Amino acid sequence: MKAIVITQPGAPDVLQLQERPLPVIKHNEVLIKVKASGVNRPDVAQRKGNYPPPEGASPDIPGLEIAGEITQIGKEVTRFKIGDKVCALVSGGGYAEFCAAPEGQCLPIPGNLTFGEAASLPETFFTVWSNVFDRGKLQPGESLLVHGGSSGIGVTAIQMGVALGSTVYVTAGSEDKCRFCEELGALKAINYKKENFSEQIKELTNGKGVNVILDMVGGDYTQQNLQILAEDGRLVLINTMKGKDVAIDLSLIMRKRLTITGSTLRNRDVAFKAAIAANLEKYAWPLIASGKIKPVIYKIFQAAEASAAHQLMEDSTHMGKIVLSW
Repeated sequence: MKAIVITQPGAPDVLQLQERPLPVIKHNEVLIKVKASGVNRPDVAQRKGNYPPPEGASPDIPGLEIAGEITQIGKEVTRFKIGDKVCALVSGGGYAEFCAAPEGQCLPIPGNLTFGEAASLPETFFTVWSNVFDRGKLQPGESLLVHGGSSGIGVTAIQMGVALGSTVYVTAGSEDKCRFCEELGALKAINYKKENFSEQIKELTNGKGVNVILDMVGGDYTQQNLQILAEDGRLVLINTMKGKDVAIDLSLIMRKRLTITGSTLRNRDVAFKAAIAANLEKYAWPLIASGKIKPVIYKIFQAAEASAAHQLMEDSTHMGKIVLSW
């Protein structure tokens, strides 16, 4: 099969199209003929040598989400059959013509979505469900602040939060991105390059603050996040793009009974990810099938153009998801 390989840690041009052997599936896995692969920021980190794959995952073929057709099933697979069209969350190896995936991490493609649209779903939907709804415990009627609202994660968090009954605020880095987020359902998008987001949130919430914050920034955002959380608020961290070492006022946490939590998904076991998949199929997939939540694709590249896709991801000019087509 053909695969996009990280030939050495470095810039986008280290991604090269090469021939590789077909994956050998385990008893609980399916082999998927990949039609499209989602591009995510962890792929960029892996390419740079900063995000090693977990044991058992492909060491040099990135890719965490795919969509395609099942061509082979393991002997313990009971739900899916050869020919089924699915999307899947994987621990690596997604930038390839074929990829193995645990049955529990596969989901039927909802509605009439294309393979490209379906490939844009797993990584962000699994991440948002696990962090916003499981760890952050966002409830209908509560408010959510999402940093990086125009990212793939942000697009998913906005739509899922609104569809499930919450008020969503976001930060974004340009007026175009802010308008884009508000069109997706955010009540207010704050241009962090022009406005102080903490002051804006205080004003928008009449000083009460927000119930949950999904943060991929870290650094100096952390103390501001704590200041604008409502009582019993939850700060959920999924990345630290501005730094992992921070100084915070611990008394704020005690006074307002705040919770600081966070997670990474890639290293979690199959059972954990399968439980998220089950919740997504129950709660989110009907919303996608009905059109209440829509995949938002910024650009689809041919697989051989993976280096250009990574450059676009690093430029951060995109709004929505970047996808590779096979």
